[in-house]
Order: sequence, then C-alpha cells, then structure tokens
Amino acid sequence: MTADRLSTTDLLREMEQVVETNLNRHLATAKEWFPHEYVPWSQGTDYDGVLGGEAWAPDQSTLSDVARTSLIVNLLTEDNLPSYHHEIATLFGRDGAWGTWVHRWTAEEGRHGIAIRDYLLATRAVDPVALERARMTHMAAGFTNAYADDTALHGIAYVSFQELATRVAHRNTGRISGDPLCDQLLARVAADENLHMVFYRNLLGAAFDLAPNEAMRAVCEVVKTFQMPGHGIENFSRKSVQIAMAGIYDLRIHHDEVITPVLRNLRVFELEGLFDDGEKARDELAAFMVELDRSATRFTERRDKLEAAKASRAGSASKPA
Repeated sequence: MTADRLSTTDLLREMEQVVETNLNRHLATAKEWFPHEYVPWSQGTDYDGVLGGEAWAPDQSTLSDVARTSLIVNLLTEDNLPSYHHEIATLFGRDGAWGTWVHRWTAEEGRHGIAIRDYLLATRAVDPVALERARMTHMAAGFTNAYADDTALHGIAYVSFQELATRVAHRNTGRISGDPLCDQLLARVAADENLHMVFYRNLLGAAFDLAPNEAMRAVCEVVKTFQMPGHGIENFSRKSVQIAMAGIYDLRIHHDEVITPVLRNLRVFELEGLFDDGEKARDELAAFMVELDRSATRFTERRDKLEAAKASRAGSASKPA
C-alpha cells in the first residue's frame, strides 16, 4: 500500500496508534478544573422575569463594547458544540482511540461555554435576552465543514489551525477586557485550546508521514479558505471587523500567530518526497502566504492611520478655544 493511495478508512486505521499515544499524552497533561471556581457569583443578582429581579441595562456592564462583542462571539462559537461533535464524530468515528478522543474533546469544550456564560450573566456584562436569542439563532443554523472534498485529512488540518486561532482569540479577549477575573478565566480556557491544538497538530504531522501529497493539498485548501467556526453568527462580518480593529484577532495575528507557527512546526516548506499535486499545493500555499502577509500589512497600516487621525481629532477637541 503506497502512502498517497490511503483511503479515509485506511488513514484512520493507520493512525489509530498515533491517536492513542497522543490521547494518553493529553490525558496526562490536561489539568482538571471547574467552571464554578472562575465565576464571581457574589456579583450576581436576579434578573427580571419569573423571579422578579432587576432588568438588565447597559450601564451595569463594566466591559468595553469591543470586549463584550468578542466575548459574545467566543461564547456563541462554543455554543455550537453539538454540531462540531457531529462533524468530527462523523469524520473520525466513535470507536477505539478516535472515539475516546472525540468524546473527551467534546466534554472539555463544553466547559468553556458553561464558564463564559456564567461569568457574563453573574457580572451582568451582557443583555441575557439578546444573548439567548442569538444562541438560538446561531445553533438553529448548525455548522458544516466548508470543503467539498470533505475528508479526515481536511478535518485534521482545519482543527490544527482553528484550535490555535481560538486560543489566541480567547487569550486576547481576556487581556483587553479590563477585568482580571475575565482574563483569568479566558487564560484557563485558552490553555485547553492549546492542548487541543497540539493534539491535532501532532496528528497532522503523522498524516504527512503517511500521505504527504494528500496532506499538503488538504493544508493548502484549508489555509486558503480558512474561516473561524463562528462565521455563521448573525452579523459576524461587522463583529469581526470590530474585533480586528481592537487587535484581538486580525490578519496580522492570523498570519504570524496561527498559520505560520503551525506550518513551521510541520516543516511543510522543507518537506522532501513530494510530487505532482503535492508540489503544486505547496507552491500555492507559499504564494498564498506571501499575499496574506501583504494583506496583513495593508490592514495594520490602515488601522494605524485611522487611530492616529482619531487621536489627532481628540487632541484638537481637548485644546481650549
């Protein structure tokens, strides 16, 4: 059996031992934690409704608008976990080491949504009615993989980048929140996401050993068409621009802190033994990375100019007449 003729079924079977090894590593490394310990319950009060509490008002939140937006996007993304579970269980199966990982990953991801929602509601950081309506809308739309050639390789490639992107988004949201408790919580969530990324990245490395040309094509297609899993959130484009302008997650971060580190770790531009479509895919990937870098530079330059103009106007307005 030659490497690049592996079917998805063959690939999953050939990688079972790799999955088991990395599952055991993950279980030995992951630290047990409890969402309730990260939530300031003493700040909580009853809301209006059946308990007759106080209605939510914007002035009750201590978060900036962009921190609130980013937390809501992060939470709604986590909320779609049932759809994500369905997708990876369909791709990877529910048996053996693959199935054990799928269920373990799902259980760990479930904590993230619990913890973030409890924090937001206890601190009255968001409108609970609007949040619940947004959750219903987003989850009703579900989530499906974006690749016509939907294979286990595409799935492994996607989550290798996506878990790192999610880690960065959570970590940066905590840092700009202005609330040490929020920062502490999201640092804990980000630590989970980093372990998930390492698991999937190790699997992707093993996939390159088994089927280098097919793995290179999958990575190329995923990188070129990458979207965050929450892209189906209502008004996601407007929210993502706000998040990018705040420096929480933008093209420069995407290039420098997500895509490049994974590609470097896998040594994709140094890999030998590629042929035909594998070489073609690597050339496409290299060209795309150059253009992504250019786009990131253009974005940061425009943002810097806008910030400078904003600061100048604020300075002029503060001067006495």
